[in-house]
Amino acid sequence: MNDHPAETISYPAPGSRPVRQPGEKTAPHVIVLFGAAGDLSRRKLLPGLVHIATSSLAPPMRIVGTSLEEFDDEQFRSFAQLAVEEFGGHHQISPEQWVEFASHLTYVPMGAGPEALRAAVTKAEEQLGDGVRRMHYMSVPPRAAFDVIATLRQADLVANSRVIMEKPFGTDLDSAVVLNDHLHETFEESQIFRIDHFLGKEAAQNILAFRFANGLFEPIWNRNFIDHVQIDIPETLGLGQRSGFYESTGAYKDMVVTHLLQVLAFVAMEPPTALEPRAISEEKNKVFRSMLPVDPAHVVRGQYAGYLDEPGVAPDSDTETFIALRCDIDNWRWAGVPFYLRTGKRMAEGSRIISIAFREAPRTMFPVNSGVGAAGPDHLTFDLADASKVSLSFYGKRPGPGMRLEKLSMQFSTEDTSRARDVLEAYERLILDAMRGDHTLFTTADGIESLWARSQPLLDDPPPVKPYAPGTWGPNAIHQLIAPHAWRLPFERVWRESR
Repeated sequence: MNDHPAETISYPAPGSRPVRQPGEKTAPHVIVLFGAAGDLSRRKLLPGLVHIATSSLAPPMRIVGTSLEEFDDEQFRSFAQLAVEEFGGHHQISPEQWVEFASHLTYVPMGAGPEALRAAVTKAEEQLGDGVRRMHYMSVPPRAAFDVIATLRQADLVANSRVIMEKPFGTDLDSAVVLNDHLHETFEESQIFRIDHFLGKEAAQNILAFRFANGLFEPIWNRNFIDHVQIDIPETLGLGQRSGFYESTGAYKDMVVTHLLQVLAFVAMEPPTALEPRAISEEKNKVFRSMLPVDPAHVVRGQYAGYLDEPGVAPDSDTETFIALRCDIDNWRWAGVPFYLRTGKRMAEGSRIISIAFREAPRTMFPVNSGVGAAGPDHLTFDLADASKVSLSFYGKRPGPGMRLEKLSMQFSTEDTSRARDVLEAYERLILDAMRGDHTLFTTADGIESLWARSQPLLDDPPPVKPYAPGTWGPNAIHQLIAPHAWRLPFERVWRESR
């Protein structure tokens, strides 16, 4: 397959790593957006494309939308404009900018066939001139992926292209292998970008900066100093219109394999030889290979009350809308350190945190009732929300006579910096990375297959679901799962807001 790099790479000396030259430009792109009239396109992709297209970040590009809806160009542009107005957030554009962007949007109904799609892409490429690359974004259900790949082959749109795939990447090891094998019949692995928007968030990347750029943290980032780790992604939302998809998937396949375990790899990976895609992917995959198989005895599955009444849900459904589990990594750095993961629908709060709990210091020197240890261990907490907050909690002396201690914290947020407006939404960042051929924040075939292999005991013998009331933190059994520790959410104190 033809997969020329988007940027020139220089090799200054034998054994040294490739370096991107400053000021290099990414090639012009035609983006073919499959599922262009879908929910993800409306909420994230079209608003994100508008933002990067009207900034100085992206190369010249044209967007060809295609979906089952029988839109013409003007109807698709109206659809896109409503999406941008509703979901564009703080990225406001001028009427002139919208007119310019809309002129670069075209639409081909899927029913028009491969030849019509090929003609639209060819016309867009002619408008951009020489050196154009293609980016195929598959914002479609998993069952439609095979049809999209067939369409690209029939339309002769595979050469000089890359493809972005949405989760899930299979539903077990066998289906993941079949999907990857089918993809590799058409595309090289270097052309495939399996997207996990959690890794596109500023805070997720900040984990790498905190760990590897600071002498304060990396020396203590191991089993000798860390007691346990929590990755907690509760959601207040229900299923919306996704009950048909969710019924065959559940929380584990929908969230844990494709999101939470990917974040875990950033927390647990060894230092890469360089901050470049291949080195980082290698270290992430080592984490996945080091994971012990998921033990069903260390898993709590839940289902919120009322789920069985959702349209499209079987009256005797055993699908979990909540899951909490313990993961163990069997290597030198993490042996004996439990990783606790939790996610679910219709929960008390919507949050996305990673919490590193440090081992507690001896308390014998402190007087009885001093307060030391009363608020649990010290924590380093990353909030993966858009504000990208980090907090370090620790014990300090309360002002006044005697030795009374209380929990204090130091907090940081990207909103506190002068570069707050430079933060990209996760999909925007990842689309740009894919245009540049940068796989750093994407998932590999080997990584996905490793995770499904380690998930097999749970998939073969899942514990029964336990009911929980909407607006709570899940079934009561979660407390026995994590004992003698405690869940960090709900927080004992709120994040400080910028003033």
